[in-house]
Formats: sequence, structure tokens, C-alpha cells
Amino acid sequence: MKKILSISLLFLASAASANPEIIAHRGGTADAPENTLPAIKLALENKADIVWITVQLSLDGVPVLYRPADLKALTNLQGKVSQYTAEELAKADASVKWKDKGLPENLLNSPIPTLKSVLSAWPDTRFFIDIKSPDADPATMSNALLNVLKETNSLNRVRVYSTEDRYMEALPAEIPRFVTRSETRTRLATISLSHECLPPSQKMDDYWYGLELNRKVEVVEKFTLGEGVSPATLTWDKEAVDCFRSQGNAHLIFIGVNSEEDYQKAKTLGAEGVLVDSPAKAKSWK
Repeated sequence: MKKILSISLLFLASAASANPEIIAHRGGTADAPENTLPAIKLALENKADIVWITVQLSLDGVPVLYRPADLKALTNLQGKVSQYTAEELAKADASVKWKDKGLPENLLNSPIPTLKSVLSAWPDTRFFIDIKSPDADPATMSNALLNVLKETNSLNRVRVYSTEDRYMEALPAEIPRFVTRSETRTRLATISLSHECLPPSQKMDDYWYGLELNRKVEVVEKFTLGEGVSPATLTWDKEAVDCFRSQGNAHLIFIGVNSEEDYQKAKTLGAEGVLVDSPAKAKSWK
């Protein structure tokens, strides 16, 4: 028993002292036009360990990289991604919001790439794939995603995330994924507000959790004569980390880490990775 305890303590000490991996949010949304090939290339040049990309389905059912609901938010097109074919999206300019920011020419005039082109361009890079397709059928998205991952031999280097449970629940078993955001948030809230450590909803070999380091929420309290709503901030702390790690082989990814202070906090808590907007800035934090 003493030997097992010593090994466990040694593991925890090593985890807390390790540098969390730098994950480039949308390819580094603060450094270049997000979710584009030039952004990913720049993030890797800035020593990002993993690249987080956002995927939607085109009109012809091709997974492409784009996040907002409307194309006019970041491109010279307007409407939904699902209204255009992958070929048409490849002719769009996803860098229009950066034209007056002094970016070098090689980062401008960036089209919307397909997921297949990204995975093919960087066959050894790890990617976290965030499903954001607002109007895609979950089963259709899952099948399209699986086909691309198989075609590019990428199943062993990706992990899928989504803020919507319906996309996570539709994923076939062979696609690696995060625990649903709703479960992660609920368990963290329960620890933070009532100090109760809930177990995972299902048995898995590894549990990957992704949530903001500090997440603003609204707490709803039920009373005899009605209910009250008050703002609160869910924050990862030692109690929360200990709870998640006590319930299986947990991997913690903290989202929204954009200062060295937050990075050091994530390191102290033993996070495996942090999602950053600027890999150019973050490369000096390790």
C-alpha cells in the first residue's frame, strides 16, 4: 500500500510540474485569419503542440474549417457555410477582417480549407476538432468526419469536441472524443457550489475534459415561492482537479488561457494542455 501511495504522489507531483501543452485556438485566432492554412502553419512555427480547428459541413457534405454562423463575419461571402459547396468556399477570402492590420502578404487572401486538406498537409500534427455546424444532421456530420479521418489515417492523432451534445452522441465509437461539455460543466459546478464529487456518466479508458479555466454561468436556485438567478464564476482549483483525477484517467484541457498568469495557474493545477489565442505570445510562457 505504501509503495502504491508513493507512486501516486510521484505521478501527481510530476503532473503539477510539467508544462501544459500549447493548443492553438482555431489555429491562433489572435495571430492570423483563424481556421486557415496560413494560420496553422504560423502556429506550428510558433511552437504550438496541438492545433484546435473548427469544422462545419458544406452544401455538398464536405467538412470545412469555419466557425461563425454567417460567412460575412470573417469572409467576403454571406450566408451559411451549408449554402456553398466546398469548391465555392475554397474561392472565398477568409482574411478580409485582417486587411488593415499589417499582416504579411503570405497570411492574407486565405480561403476556407477542407478538413482533408489540413490533415493531409500536416500528417504528423495533432488536432482537436470542434464541431460547430449549426444546421448539419449529426449522423451526416459524423459519417463525413469519419470518412475524412480514415482517408487521411488520422484517427490516432485527433480528438473531437463540441458544445452540442447531439454531435458528440452521434460519433461512432472509433472516433476519439472529449467528455461532453455539459457533463464537464455540471460536474465542475457541483464541486464548486456544493463540494460534491460526481462520477463520470459512463466508463471509459481515458476521460478528456475541456472547459474554460474561468467560466461565467448563471446559478438558478429553487425556492418555495419561485426561483432566483444569480451570476457565478466556475473556476478550476485543486479540489476540482483532485475530484476529476480521482474518477479515472483524466486529461484536463483549460480553455481561454491568454496570459502568463493563467498559464502558470494551469501548470500548478497539472493541466495537460491550454487553449490559447496567440501561440506567438504563449511560446515564451513555458
